[in-house]
This record gives sequence, C-alpha cells and structure tokens, in this order.
Amino acid sequence: MIPEQHRNPPSASLDQSRPFYSEQLIPKADSLVEQVPIVLSEQGHGPTRRISRRAVIAGAAGVTTAAIVGAGALWLVRQPWQSYPQGTCLVTYRGHSNGVRSARWSPDGGRIASASTDETVQVWNASDGNRLLTYRNHSDIVYSAAWSPDGKRIASGSADQTVQVWDARTGSRILTYSGHSDDVNSVTWAPDGRYIASASEDNTVQVWDASSGRLRFTYHGHDNAVNSVRWSPDGQHLASGSDDYTAQVWNANNGNPIFTHRGDTQEVKSVDWSPNSKRVVSSSWDSMVKVWNASDGSQPFTYTGHTYYVTSASWSPDGKHIASGSWDTTVQVWNASNGSQPFPYSGHKDVVVSLEWSPDGRSIASASYDHTVQVWQALP
Repeated sequence: MIPEQHRNPPSASLDQSRPFYSEQLIPKADSLVEQVPIVLSEQGHGPTRRISRRAVIAGAAGVTTAAIVGAGALWLVRQPWQSYPQGTCLVTYRGHSNGVRSARWSPDGGRIASASTDETVQVWNASDGNRLLTYRNHSDIVYSAAWSPDGKRIASGSADQTVQVWDARTGSRILTYSGHSDDVNSVTWAPDGRYIASASEDNTVQVWDASSGRLRFTYHGHDNAVNSVRWSPDGQHLASGSDDYTAQVWNANNGNPIFTHRGDTQEVKSVDWSPNSKRVVSSSWDSMVKVWNASDGSQPFTYTGHTYYVTSASWSPDGKHIASGSWDTTVQVWNASNGSQPFPYSGHKDVVVSLEWSPDGRSIASASYDHTVQVWQALP
C-alpha cells in the first residue's frame, strides 16, 4: 500500500540545471535531424557549439553534438552512436502531470510506456522522448503498465480496480478485466502472450486469458495486499511480493505454491526473475534487497546499499547486474552475484518508484514521484 500522503505527491519543479528532452519536433522536412535525439538546453550548457541548421541537416563530418538556434530555443542534437559515461541521463520525459508509478520498455526497446498518478498511460519514443499516444480510459491512478511479448498490446492496472488491455499503436481498448475488488497494483504477461496475471490490494493474484478476459484461477496465498507479480522467463512460475512481508513462488499453470520467502521484516514491494528463471530478487521497505533461489529460498546475499525503503529491483538481461530504486531518490546498480561494485544514479528529485533495464542491457528507465521518467546509461 502506498501511504496516503504519496498517492498524490506534490508537484516537483523542473530541474533546469540539465538538458531535457522536449516533445516539440523539428519539422519533418529536416529528415536527418529526425534520426537523432533532440534535447532542449540552456545556452552555454555542456560541450556544444553554434552551427547552422543547414550544417546539421547536411550531416557535417565528425559532428556528434551541435547547437541549433531557432524559435527562441537552443536545440542540442546528440548522435545515437556516441558513447556516454555510466549514469549519463540520455532522456528525461516530462509528459506526466503527477508522480510516475511505472515505466516499461517495449520488447524491441524502441518505446516506453509510463503509468501515472495522473490517471494516464503515455507511450513515447525511448530515444528522444517524443510522445506517441496517451491512454486516458482509467478513472483513477494507474499503477502498472506492461507490454505483451509481441509489443502489440499493453495491459494497465489501476486504482479503479480494473485491468485494461489496449492496442499499443492506436490506444484502442480491447478489453477490460474487472475481477478484482480493490486497486490493481501490478500486471505481467505470460511469455507466450496468452495470459495475464494481475496483483491487487484485495490480497489476490488472478490469472486470466489475455484475449477473452476469462478467469483461469485465483491465487490466495497472501494475507495482505499484493504489490508485485512477475512471470518467470521460462513461463513455468509466478513470483509475487506482498504487504504480508513475504515473497512467494507458485506454479503458473494451477496456482500451487512452491516456496514462501519470509526473510523480510517489512512489506515486499517488488519481485523480479533472473533471466535463467532460477533466482528471484525482492525489494522491501526494510531498505534491503534480497537475492534468493526460487526453488528453496536459499539466500545468496542481501544488498544493503540503500538508506530508505526500496521500491523496485530489476535484473539486467544478461543476468550480471541488478538495479534497485528507493525512497532515498537513488537508483543503484550492482553485481548480481555478490552486491559488489555499486554505482548510484542520483538524477531524480523524489522517490524512485519503478525501474527497468532496456532489452539490450545498456540503459535503465526509472520512474519517480518527481513526475519524470529518466533514461540513462546503465553501464560504462
């Protein structure tokens, strides 16, 4: 359960000290410029230089950053092949009017869907922050949005007690699932795209048909609100984290419990699977992140680098790193085997609620109560 004071967090002022990506586009006639990220910068910020708009369009040899003056703004153009240091913010998305609860990459890495307290889900280009569509059919906070494995549909879970499945290109609603009796906190797709699992404040996880909305079964293993649910990459199991201080692993085909992890002293806010489906990482409001074996719960180690509640943890696609986000406003990237070599990202101004690695493992998208999603260089 999110505390009442953070269900509608206060507005955050924009950080004017760094460049940020704008939704305004240079006209389509400038086709070369369209191929690279566009960020709005204050004049004189960073290693930029003034050159003509014509020079950028012509693709001046060796130019990797260039400033363009026009319409009263200074445009900074970054070429996508340029390498950036670890922690470099590549895109800051500011399309939401309230706290952002979830940010998830499309399977091809080209788009991000962000869910917000402002009751919308927004889909935008991951490379330049250009908003592609806004989904407005929920009537309350949207806590979670997840892409189907083929990238064609999005499922979003809301405080309006529904999960809605909709077309990721057009925003057209396909179906509404109304099986829960309280807020829906988390949604996840089966790897084959046939089923969706949704976790709720009603203490249940429900597994249902993604095409028809027909309920397959309900998991009743938790004694309090379920905050997170994730399907294992091999499709065989589900992991769920709850306010009952447990994380649980159970059979995805019938809901039979396999293991209950009881190592936390406060609410478990997120769970995620290792790419080989053998381990689970769970984050808790005890300020710790735990990595444990899914079959028997044996715990290789606990990461203690955060100083406040840990809201989210995500495994890198290659299984070598884990990133965790916290109320301490940082995201920390660390070795998944032993928690060593932590790197803190401090770009946010408020609680980091959610994060996910890009499919290629190069970037992380982190969502915050500061109303932004930031995409940044995850590894050197």
